[in-house]
Amino acid sequence: MTESTTLSTARSDGSLTGQVVVVLGGSSGIGLETARQAGAAGARLVVTGRNRERLDAAADEVAAETAATLDLGDSAGVAEFFAGLPAQIDHVLVSGGGPFYAPITDLDFDQARAFMDEHLVGSLRIARLCIGRVRAGGSLTFISGTGARRPGVGLSMAAIATAALSAIAANAALEIAPVRVNAVAAGFVDTPLSARLLGDGLEDRRAGLRATLPIRRVVGPEDVAALIVQLMTNGALTGATYDVDGGQQLLPG
Repeated sequence: MTESTTLSTARSDGSLTGQVVVVLGGSSGIGLETARQAGAAGARLVVTGRNRERLDAAADEVAAETAATLDLGDSAGVAEFFAGLPAQIDHVLVSGGGPFYAPITDLDFDQARAFMDEHLVGSLRIARLCIGRVRAGGSLTFISGTGARRPGVGLSMAAIATAALSAIAANAALEIAPVRVNAVAAGFVDTPLSARLLGDGLEDRRAGLRATLPIRRVVGPEDVAALIVQLMTNGALTGATYDVDGGQQLLPG
């Protein structure tokens, strides 16, 4: 069988049986749910997280083969982690920290630089580390957002990250091919991170979305994870950004 035939037909049945899936940021939210669904599809799992206690609980739940404490802002630590992975892995999901909101008048530029280094330069670092490590036809997926596509006070940093990750995915899809690279742009997703960000306003936010979204419900991590697993298993998908927002961006500003 030729390489091109192998790549075009690989796992078209949606199975991840025996494949190594690395979830960076897999201890909660979208990352954890992706690990659950990938595991259910037969994947061998490697998960990371910043909080050891939460990571251990997640790893036990999804029967991960490896669980590593990792801060994606630590470039040396990320490089060391990749060096310790199996010689060939199949898929990588980057599900890092949350967005950074601050009006320009109050912007802490040290925090802004750290955010950019982790989310943007860090994404490029991870793409380069996938070269020779992720098998041909495997995938690298970044999680982005849709909420900052419209201008608003305090959204500058989030908007830059949103736009840049789509550009990184498209360029990396060419530069590290035949590894496939995509981005998933999530709108509001009902995760523990959303709960921490909104606090007492969480229930009002949920109610507002149920009333206004075309799907008439709130998007959950399982919705986003299902798309990520599809990106892993469909060997024809690369270089694009896929929205999962329940139609939120179709609503008036």
